[in-house]
Amino acid sequence: MPKFITIGEPLVVMASQDLDVSLDEAVHFKKYLAGAEFNVALGINRLEHSVGYISKVGSDTFGRFIAEAAQEAGLDTRNLIYDENLLTGVYLKQSVSKGDPATSYFRKNSAASNLKLEDIDMSALKDVQVAHLSGIFAALSDTALQTFKAFNDKLNENKVLTVFDPNLRPALWKNQEKMISTLNELAKKSQIILPGINEGKILMGSSDPEEIADFYLKQSDLTTSVVVKLGSEGAYVKTKSGQAYTVSGFKVTNVIDTVGAGDGFAVGLESALLEGKSLKVAVHRACAIGALAVQSAGDSEGYPTRQELMDFYKSRNYQGDL
Repeated sequence: MPKFITIGEPLVVMASQDLDVSLDEAVHFKKYLAGAEFNVALGINRLEHSVGYISKVGSDTFGRFIAEAAQEAGLDTRNLIYDENLLTGVYLKQSVSKGDPATSYFRKNSAASNLKLEDIDMSALKDVQVAHLSGIFAALSDTALQTFKAFNDKLNENKVLTVFDPNLRPALWKNQEKMISTLNELAKKSQIILPGINEGKILMGSSDPEEIADFYLKQSDLTTSVVVKLGSEGAYVKTKSGQAYTVSGFKVTNVIDTVGAGDGFAVGLESALLEGKSLKVAVHRACAIGALAVQSAGDSEGYPTRQELMDFYKSRNYQGDL
């Protein structure tokens, strides 16, 4: 039975191989697995934890590619459901030498956006200790939003530690006001919140890490900790008990692809919490895996095995708890 679980939309990304060429003009593409929550599931699994993944895919080429990859990785796929009538989401991603790549999504009315609570086998929650929740799944459709809320309630009923990443995707929401109000409301139901500093500016009006943390700590009795992602600078942490500190990031020079860095951060944090590490140690690992993620093409290809993570720490002369 899985100790970790997440729910979301898996995607196939067709990544351009034509450097600094617009998606309109690119002609060479390579196929990768993608989807924020799926990235996290694969990353946690790569660190040798049992992982359950909940979603729905179409009975099409992309859906089979995703399901086979999930099974080969060893994920618990009892809740990865095929839908004969709907398609799997896919997107195109630009290749760039600097900055963030342009993307183009084809996911409207996808199979995952039609996932309902009654589709889910709740026996998968029996041994779950940590759950990863993302604002992306909630943004897919009204159906997905209701499923998200109901599933979050089930997690809380089962005393599962919930980690919520707002993961802003404005293009998926009807308007910015709806996005802000919904994501802030959803954040109230999780114990740990992971906003990025730029997301904080949008969601609550400030780019000051402490103000962002205070906003989420004060709006809910359930929220115990806020970890504000600062990009290459690391992360700012504040807890309900009054602890506050900054964890430095790991600088890298060979940045290939920034997509997946935030999900890699979640992989580091949540895998360490599964192992009983302190929040501070967990945030250090989160920064490390975020740094590894940006040095590889593809959304999750840079996530390390346990040995690769240890080798990275050794290369940086990191002396803290691993």
